[in-house]
Amino acid sequence: MTNLITLMIIAIFIIGLVTFYQLQKRHVKFSNRVFIGLFAGVIFGGILQVVLGVGHQSLTTSLEWIQIVGSGYVHLLQMLVMPLVFVSIVGAFVRIKESNKIGKISANVLFVLLSTTAIAATIGSLIVLAFHLDGATFTKGAAETARIAQLAERQTQVENLSIPQQIISFIPTNVFADLAGTRPTSTIGVVIFSAFVGISYLGVKRKAPKEAETFANLMESLYKITMRIVTLVLRLTPYGVFALMTNVLATSDFEAIINLGKFILASYSALIIVLGVHSLYLLSVRVNPITYFKKALPTLSFAFTSRSSAGTLPLNIETQTKALGVDETTANFAGSFGLSIGQNGCAGVYPAMLATIVAPTVGINVHSLSFILMLIVVVTISSFGVAGVGGGATFASLIVLGSMNLPVAIVGLVISVEPLIDMARTLVNVSDSMVAGVVTSHRIHELNRDVLNDQEALIATEE
Repeated sequence: MTNLITLMIIAIFIIGLVTFYQLQKRHVKFSNRVFIGLFAGVIFGGILQVVLGVGHQSLTTSLEWIQIVGSGYVHLLQMLVMPLVFVSIVGAFVRIKESNKIGKISANVLFVLLSTTAIAATIGSLIVLAFHLDGATFTKGAAETARIAQLAERQTQVENLSIPQQIISFIPTNVFADLAGTRPTSTIGVVIFSAFVGISYLGVKRKAPKEAETFANLMESLYKITMRIVTLVLRLTPYGVFALMTNVLATSDFEAIINLGKFILASYSALIIVLGVHSLYLLSVRVNPITYFKKALPTLSFAFTSRSSAGTLPLNIETQTKALGVDETTANFAGSFGLSIGQNGCAGVYPAMLATIVAPTVGINVHSLSFILMLIVVVTISSFGVAGVGGGATFASLIVLGSMNLPVAIVGLVISVEPLIDMARTLVNVSDSMVAGVVTSHRIHELNRDVLNDQEALIATEE
């Protein structure tokens, strides 16, 4: 009977995949197919949860097969991250006509990423006070106990890491190891190495234009090939979203969601307010937030579903250039920097909330201005180098809590609802990097408002 149920679940899932293929053949818009995949996954996963329940052998087995599509798709995107970061940053130097704009672009992108993170940290702290969240009321079950034990081991990686040492850790010592993603700060290491390659190209261009031209042609070819691979992978998005949402809904612990409902509500409230802050940044450069969110929605939906800022990078850059009118150089810098710097959700709101929740348990007055200011500074600085993949929020929280001498067990106590909150955090992270691209492109007078306001200007996968 168990095998029969498993086969039935897989058969229904395959029918869903075939349906998406038929929609693609009929040229249904890419964004519509993504949303259909999202809602179909919610419905299918929800039904499986209600009918079978978490832990049912048939459900567990069938989800392993379904995740070949979901996790496989995310892995394909993550496969592209390091090559895309490298060719994007170096290509930006190659294509830039005015070399002095590189400094302006970098400064503006970093300003938006870090200033929004500081604001996000403030919002996270204040929302805890508004909701009167008390860490002492969080319960600890078997899963939480196991998680806390894991955190104790992981904390040894960061407990003796001061902020200056953390900054030093960004500098790559072995770029090949960083290209392989062996460190939590590998992404920013690749960004730094790519920037050095780009700066070196500008020097060679002045002294040996012939050799520089050869290198430029090579990088342009690599960029076009990489982006072509990106387009091919992105066409699989509706299938991946369907599989990912099915898994999320089918494996959600509804009892834990109810128990920690207040914390979830507070987290989502803070993250929604941060999206409001993003809207204010857009309004400051005369960009309609409604237009922005409408065009960014497919990318934000995938970020929400996949829980991977890194995996969303290809969609992020495509959306900025094809749909939002951001120039390629700025889009590449904003997308790449946003993977490891100033992630509003994972490195801003979340660590600030946990620190504010747990601080009273060790006698700290969280209403004091000194605590809030210290928290904002620590969170903002610690937001450098947070990996844009699953676990980045945990890493950021351990750094912040450790730097402020606060107990880290709070991170383990919310493990049961972590995936649900992480979905919204990732969406906010990706939105921040795209907003940084739009704002920066405007400030260097490169924002193409015709593309931005053209409702037919969509990402390449719409074609």
